[in-house]
Amino acid sequence: MGKLTVGALRAVLVVVLAGAVFVQAGMVWALVSGSDPEDGSLPLTPLRVITILGMVSVQVVLLCIWRLVTMVRRGTVFSHAAFRYVDVVIGAIVAAALVWFAVTVLNAPGQRDDPGVTVIMGGVGLAILGVALLVLVLRMLLAQAVARDVEASQLQAELDEVI
Repeated sequence: MGKLTVGALRAVLVVVLAGAVFVQAGMVWALVSGSDPEDGSLPLTPLRVITILGMVSVQVVLLCIWRLVTMVRRGTVFSHAAFRYVDVVIGAIVAAALVWFAVTVLNAPGQRDDPGVTVIMGGVGLAILGVALLVLVLRMLLAQAVARDVEASQLQAELDEVI
């Protein structure tokens, strides 16, 4: 991976992380200050708590991707250490899906006249779970690559002994 690609990806990660922290801080401020009274249309306090939890899952994914990019840059991504970060990413995406389903459940009573919104929100939750499954497939590919790398190292060692 080139320096420009790594730099661009890290810049994007920093911007998204800063945005997530900004949203999270805004939600915490709204919870603590109580400056935004609820009008009764939606339960805002649970939605704010859910938003804070959702931002935590985004931040966890961003930090793990940062670590994986560092491993790619160093050429150590095809090791067992990478699995820890990939597993955390999968867990954080599943947590984000559960958070989204909680938002859907909180929003559903207000959508009795138009249940299509709730169905669409449920579909978005399933799509988030689909991303977790996609990362799981990529994890399996990483496992195959690590196994091939170990096998290649063993064959190289045997070849070095013969020569």
